Amino acid sequence: MKENTKAHFMIAIISFLLGLMLVAQFRSVQTDGNVTSIQRAQELSTQLKTVTEERDMYKRELVELRNRITEYENAASEISSFTEAMKKELEKVRMHAGLIAGTGQGVVITLDDSILPRQPGEDPNLFLIHDEDLLKVINELFAAGAEAVSVNGQRIITTSEIRCVGPTIIINSVKLAPPFVIHAVGDPEILETALKMRGGVIESLQVFGIQVSIKKQDKIEIPAYTGPIQFKYLKPVKAGEK
Repeated sequence: MKENTKAHFMIAIISFLLGLMLVAQFRSVQTDGNVTSIQRAQELSTQLKTVTEERDMYKRELVELRNRITEYENAASEISSFTEAMKKELEKVRMHAGLIAGTGQGVVITLDDSILPRQPGEDPNLFLIHDEDLLKVINELFAAGAEAVSVNGQRIITTSEIRCVGPTIIINSVKLAPPFVIHAVGDPEILETALKMRGGVIESLQVFGIQVSIKKQDKIEIPAYTGPIQFKYLKPVKAGEK
């Protein structure tokens, strides 16, 4: 009986010790798990902060890039508008200089030598068309507002020469013979009235029987000047130069 009591006591002690060991082990495992969870949470918090900062940085960069794109688009639009304006201005200058063909309403004047019979002693040159006759007609057209003039396909520009060489007239270094067909773009009514005014250039030509025809047209084709343009002595003045 005594031995049984002692055995039970020993078993109780061993069970108590085992219980203490199990409790200690459980607490140790629980503590390690809590520490691991806290560390993991801290790592995730750090990563979230880093990702958030990177996201904000990318947002700022995106805004900057969008602003740059807007600036580039505006600059490109300004350059395009400037280029288009320059093209239009250049076209106007080239048209004014006679370097491009044009079309518009105006008048067509045909001049031919006189067919009147000559009287003895009369100067035959009075019955022929001369360079000064063409000059008078052309000057009258420009004075009446003609925007472009051509003679037998030769565009009249600021450097065009009109002079007699024997029985022919030279314009833009090209020899021309009558009849002379002058095309002029402008207001048809004003151009015709200017030419037909009393005591004007046409009336003075008709005195000697010079054949003159004036027709108004809604569409007249004026060719471009195709000759050389050279400046040997004239040079542009730069800004600030005297």
